[in-house]
Amino acid sequence: MMATLVRAFRLLSAVALLAIVEGASAQAPVKIGLIGEFTGPFADYGTQIYNGIKAYLKQNGDVFGGRKVEFVVKDTTGAVPDRAKRLAVDAVTQDGVDILAGFGLTPNALATAPVSAEAKKPMVIMNAATSVITTRSPYIVRLSHTLPQDTQPMAQWAAKSGIKRVFVLVSDFGPGVDAEGAFVKAFTAAGGEIVGTMRVPFQNPEFAPFVQRARDANPQAIFVFLPPGGQTISFIRSYEERGLAKAGIKIIATGDLTDDGVLEAMGDATLGIVTSFHYSYAHDSPENKAFLKAYVDANGTKLRPNFMACAGYDGMAAIAEALKKTSGSTDPDALMAAFKGMKLTSPRGAIMIDPETRDIVQTVYIRRVEKVGGSLVNVEFDKFPDVKDPGK
Repeated sequence: MMATLVRAFRLLSAVALLAIVEGASAQAPVKIGLIGEFTGPFADYGTQIYNGIKAYLKQNGDVFGGRKVEFVVKDTTGAVPDRAKRLAVDAVTQDGVDILAGFGLTPNALATAPVSAEAKKPMVIMNAATSVITTRSPYIVRLSHTLPQDTQPMAQWAAKSGIKRVFVLVSDFGPGVDAEGAFVKAFTAAGGEIVGTMRVPFQNPEFAPFVQRARDANPQAIFVFLPPGGQTISFIRSYEERGLAKAGIKIIATGDLTDDGVLEAMGDATLGIVTSFHYSYAHDSPENKAFLKAYVDANGTKLRPNFMACAGYDGMAAIAEALKKTSGSTDPDALMAAFKGMKLTSPRGAIMIDPETRDIVQTVYIRRVEKVGGSLVNVEFDKFPDVKDPGK
């Protein structure tokens, strides 16, 4: 009789365990609405971000906290705020996403922020770099950078390096305005002189007249922020054609100018350009080497991963860690609590999510374009550790 009861108990225990396992495996996947620029003039932004996400999944699988993750990909086609907001609404109401992510461009991120706030959906920023973004919804967290964060160290380094007169040229949208303000404030505080400022159109600028005006101001250097891609190539061409290099006017910039993804296309005219940034393809660490390998393995491309790919990778890492902490729960407040104060070892180095601002804290490196092994790369030679966004 006792043996029969024991066998029955074991059978019931096995059935119960099987039910638990089956219940766990039957949980719906965590849906992530990836909203980005996949076609149009900024198509590389969305591509690099998603490629970075795929690299993380290649290394770590796609199940975190007992839940599989899957992506609903939405294409904004460029800087189209109304479309970005509409896509976010569709992702939440029709696709049932648990998390919003991506956002290469500030206008798209700002337009989507109210959706995040009203629907209480965590929104993971993987590039958009205007300082104010994280203040627009309590459910936004940023794993990329801000322009003030990258710019302030450049201004401080320039002043320390004997540069006294600078002309400032930036793209006329949120990040450019942030970069201009941060550079002017930090450089003048260090005793430098701003001899002129110019904001160029965000869409399709003609650089020649702006570059000529910079030359006429006779600075020692020109500080530049432009969105990476075709504009940076056009700027370098105008810089050469207008004789600034021959006149001894140096370029100093944020790393967007010498973006790893387009640096080779920009050519030897970039040699010697000094920039400040949070990630370089040439960063020397085991984590970056593993990331570069996973990027190729996951995407089968010869495209160099850039800072957006790194932010996509780190954004996915943060989501994965948050889901582990919540045991797979997508409760928005639980996820945000998991994000706040999170520390990760990134391909760029140690990073942390500030628990107060929900913005990233990271090292900003000073780099110089050099030719290494026949290829143009941004070689780091100085650094500013644990930089918070000074725009907040």
